[in-house]
Amino acid sequence: MRLAYSQLALSMALVGANVAVAKLLAEALPIAMIAFLRCALAMLVLWPLARWLDGPVRVAPDVRRNLVLQAIFGTAIYNAGLLAGLRLTTALEGGLVLATLPAVVAIGGAVLLRERLPARQWAAVALAAGGMAAITLARAAGGTGGSVLGNLLVFGGVLGEAAYVLLARRIAGRVPVITASLWMQAFSALVLAPFALPDIGAAAALSAPSLAGLLVFHSLTASVICLLLWYAGLRRVPAGMAGVFTAFLPGTAALVAVTLLGEAFTFVHAAGFMLMMGSVAVATWPRRGGGA
Repeated sequence: MRLAYSQLALSMALVGANVAVAKLLAEALPIAMIAFLRCALAMLVLWPLARWLDGPVRVAPDVRRNLVLQAIFGTAIYNAGLLAGLRLTTALEGGLVLATLPAVVAIGGAVLLRERLPARQWAAVALAAGGMAAITLARAAGGTGGSVLGNLLVFGGVLGEAAYVLLARRIAGRVPVITASLWMQAFSALVLAPFALPDIGAAAALSAPSLAGLLVFHSLTASVICLLLWYAGLRRVPAGMAGVFTAFLPGTAALVAVTLLGEAFTFVHAAGFMLMMGSVAVATWPRRGGGA
């Protein structure tokens, strides 16, 4: 179980660290190109992995249509919102906004899938809203580096990722995880290509080894390694307990933003951080008896 816990924690920590990496990439390359190249690099790794681990898999037409929608929401819209937002706001605040995901998924499940929203999920939503309010207050107080518009764009990315999660529930178990991810990355690349290719000349910036290294790290960790670690951990840990480890996402994002990017961590940020952590804990902590 310790290994499984470590896999889940490392998966979410890498997602959190990628917030700062995405900010650095967004300052140097066009947004569509970053997302397109991320998909292309991920496909190069996922293709042999899918053939090796999943073998030949026939994907039904309705599943393919669902994967197209997942690609639009979970890759195109999520990355557009995240990368565009990080051009304006800080990695610290962007990571805190991403922590609203469990609450947004809960609301989406209640509204779109008619799932019953228990009292603790409403509490998680209220805590997440309080965290967002704290970040907004930090902006209104004249804090440096962040942006209300940037935070709203990142939240738009959260909405896209929440739609991806809800869509994934419709095809759960119908196609192996790695194969599904490969198809989604392929569809994402097709969606992004018309927006990325006109700016192909900007790829010359990747001649800088540091920037190219960041892109490779971003692609392989966010689209491949995190996926493998998360589902490896889920083999031993119930989904409800695994959700608790999503707290590592904003925690790592904040740590990297402050220590490596030198971003300021104010008292209001601390209040927002605690509210977001409370929201994630309440939304994902398993019920007695092992349920989510």
